[in-house]
Amino acid sequence: MHMPSIKDLITERKSVRTYDGTPLKDTHKKLLQERFSNSRNPFGIPVEFRFLDARENHLTSPVIIGTDLYFAAKVQRQPHFELAYGYSFEDVCLYASSLGIGTVMLAGTLNRDAFEKAMEVQKDEVMPCASPVGYPAAKKSLRETVMRRAIKADERLPFGQLFFDGSFDRPLTEQAAGPFADALRMTRLSPSAANRQPVRAVLCGKCVHFYEARSIKESPICDIQLVDIGIALCHFDLTAKEDGMDGHFVFGDPGISAPAETRYIVTYTL
Repeated sequence: MHMPSIKDLITERKSVRTYDGTPLKDTHKKLLQERFSNSRNPFGIPVEFRFLDARENHLTSPVIIGTDLYFAAKVQRQPHFELAYGYSFEDVCLYASSLGIGTVMLAGTLNRDAFEKAMEVQKDEVMPCASPVGYPAAKKSLRETVMRRAIKADERLPFGQLFFDGSFDRPLTEQAAGPFADALRMTRLSPSAANRQPVRAVLCGKCVHFYEARSIKESPICDIQLVDIGIALCHFDLTAKEDGMDGHFVFGDPGISAPAETRYIVTYTL
């Protein structure tokens, strides 16, 4: 099977809330199950995925139409678990997209107690998100169309409002981004809760320092915008790998002065 490039997958993928009702093919279910087992993240934190049957487990979401199959994931609370979770979840969603399967990360619009019970979430574990899984309908529901319009789902902040050159007072241009340009372009396209786009990055030579611009209050479950940063890091890292870059993530605050409500998260270094 020919795999599309990661850039094509990221560029073309859309969140899907309206499905055509066709059950997932056994071959596709098996391939996704294998991806669940083999999903990795750069932080070495295991993320456990499971398929969940909505009827068996009484799972509901008011925004999903046309499928009774979901997958969810849980992770043990520990440093950087949100980053690992977002990275692994997006890796699975992008793989599903390569098979023609639709997904959307749900955090608030689901009956959480039922999902957590089905996932057997323990005291030291959390289940930030779940996703329906199935084949996209030819036409979106009115509910989905209105929802996407309300959060401006297809819009992103300009490159220079997300990424900076050496300091936060100097917007980065795509030309100045050099070898990191494609990875940052794909980072810009990452989905986020309510499309708030919390990822920020400062390029300093061979390092890209990532930050969280928080605009959603942290819940008792987790900082959902850190999960969003994990998604963005997945886009960045997979694109960098596809471009032949040999880098890794490290934790070491460079001490760059940041705007209010913006905090350092992690650094990618060549």
